[in-house]
Amino acid sequence: MAAEFYRSYISKAPDENVTKAIRKNSRNFRKLLKRIPKKKVDYAYAEGKWSIRELVQHVLDAERVFSYRATSIARKDPTPLPSFDENVWAANSQANQRNWKDLIEEFRSLRDANETMFGSFTDEQLRSIGVASNKEVNVLALGYILAGHVEHHIGIIKERYLKKKK
Repeated sequence: MAAEFYRSYISKAPDENVTKAIRKNSRNFRKLLKRIPKKKVDYAYAEGKWSIRELVQHVLDAERVFSYRATSIARKDPTPLPSFDENVWAANSQANQRNWKDLIEEFRSLRDANETMFGSFTDEQLRSIGVASNKEVNVLALGYILAGHVEHHIGIIKERYLKKKK
C-alpha cells in the first residue's frame, strides 16, 4: 500500500522479495557508480540539474528518509511522518564538497543496514500501515520504494548523464 506517486518506483523494484530487491539493485548501483569516469562525477546534463555527485547524495538522503519511515511504522508509532523537499535538501547538502569514494561507501553501508533491517521485519511488521507525506503506506511498500527509487536513478544516470552525444 502506497500513494500513487510511489507506484512507478515500486514497479521498478528488481525482485519479488524485498530484501533480494534491495540487495540486487545495491550491487547494480555500486557497479555503475564505480564505472563513472572522474571527469563525469560533477557533470550535470542541463542547467539547473543536479550533478551525479548531487544525485548520489539525494539517493542517500532518500534512503534515510524511507528507512526511518519503515522503522517508525514497523514499531507502531502513530505519528504522521512529514514530507521532505528533495530540492531544499540538495541545495543544502554540500554534496559537491564530498569525496566520491566516501559517497559510494556510505551508500554501501546504508544499503547493508537497510537490507538487514527489512530482512528482520516480521510479516506483521511488513504489513503495518502508517502515514507519511499525508498518505497511507505500509512497511513492505517502503522497502520496494527504496529499491525502485535507486532503480529509477540508475536509469537516469545511464540515459541522461552517461549517454553518448551524437
